[in-house]
Amino acid sequence: MLSEELIKNPLTPVTSAKKEILEVIDFLEPIAEDNGIVTPLEKAHFFGQLAHESGWFRHSSENLNYSHYALSKIFRKYFPTEDIATAYGRQPEKIANKVYANRMGNGEESSGDGWKYRGRGLIQITGKENYHSYAKDRGVDFVNNPDLIAQPKWAVDSAVWYWNKHNLNKYANMDALKIITRKINGGMNGIEDRQKCVDIFKSIL
Repeated sequence: MLSEELIKNPLTPVTSAKKEILEVIDFLEPIAEDNGIVTPLEKAHFFGQLAHESGWFRHSSENLNYSHYALSKIFRKYFPTEDIATAYGRQPEKIANKVYANRMGNGEESSGDGWKYRGRGLIQITGKENYHSYAKDRGVDFVNNPDLIAQPKWAVDSAVWYWNKHNLNKYANMDALKIITRKINGGMNGIEDRQKCVDIFKSIL
């Protein structure tokens, strides 16, 4: 089983004590295959990106509990000075409302959309536009009930939906990590860890 191979792999940053976390993969793999994610490269990139986005399948809702130091490093565009970063540090809701304001269909910072439509699901669907698109395709009101996406069923389903919606198999089979990362993240955040995660799955699949 894929989870057993991951536990044996010395590069996997999850111990055997957390085997139940990796068993999510054994649950997810047939769902991925049923949704057209079947080649070794498709699976490696899919699982690798999910591993990064969800903290190795432990989280289905974005944390955003950053210190002022981390904000200055990761989101310097939004927190260009130490004073601004300090004013937001360790306040996840406030951080989300600032970082995700006025983009991805969200309103301004004061609208609260950033927090309401923060990353959820194993692939961390983010932004009101994505929530609306997913809701339309599935016939479920995720816009007014965004926390549904953090529930196990939809956390998994949203991941395969987003992957296929953005035709990411095409880039996975090209081994185009940077293109896939941009389409998921909008930038290059965590690119080194994403590469490590994908490489781990490549070594197994």
